[in-house]
Amino acid sequence: MSPYKLFFSVVPHGKGEKLTRAAVESGCGGGTVVFGRSLAKSNFQAILGLGETSIDLILMLVESDVVNPVRDAIINSCLHEKKNFGIFFATDVNSLLKAGNITSCEDKVFLEENTMHSENELITVIVNKGYAEDIMVAARRAGAGGGTVVNAHGTARENDERFFGMHIVPEKEMLLMIVPSEKKDAVMQAIKEVNCLKNPGMGIAYSAEVEGFSLLGKN
Repeated sequence: MSPYKLFFSVVPHGKGEKLTRAAVESGCGGGTVVFGRSLAKSNFQAILGLGETSIDLILMLVESDVVNPVRDAIINSCLHEKKNFGIFFATDVNSLLKAGNITSCEDKVFLEENTMHSENELITVIVNKGYAEDIMVAARRAGAGGGTVVNAHGTARENDERFFGMHIVPEKEMLLMIVPSEKKDAVMQAIKEVNCLKNPGMGIAYSAEVEGFSLLGKN
């Protein structure tokens, strides 16, 4: 198991700092709050869709010895919020570059006790700007329920288009979806069939196992 976890929290816009403060007080070194928008329908089961148009996506890198306290602090900080206020989940981090040193999963052993686990997968799609909604429509037909879109940009240089023979568009959209593990293959296949992804260089999609999926807010 990895010595680090990447924590994801999705809450209504403006609430991200509240979760970050609670996490830092419990041993987390800090976090990054990213502004995004929801593409959700009214079905929150294992989905990055919260019924809010604007959301905060909070990313926190957490070491193994404080994983459980930080997770509990995040959940407890939302207990007075409305039901289904947001979601929390985690993924493995296999290596970390910090202060010039790279730490891999062989350097430490993640806590074996009370390991968080969930039968869900995080599917991430990075696509040229304007196509996230098309991807989401196809994913819903295959069993996904909603997603979160974050604006991004590519890093390719202008001359790379001729070198790689790819259609380079700097503006990107990153679509994040959580789906039940048994639906992952169907959703990925549906994404593959979307017309906007059939041309080289238009986008990529990948999946990762999700751990510790929790709904935030009142029980």
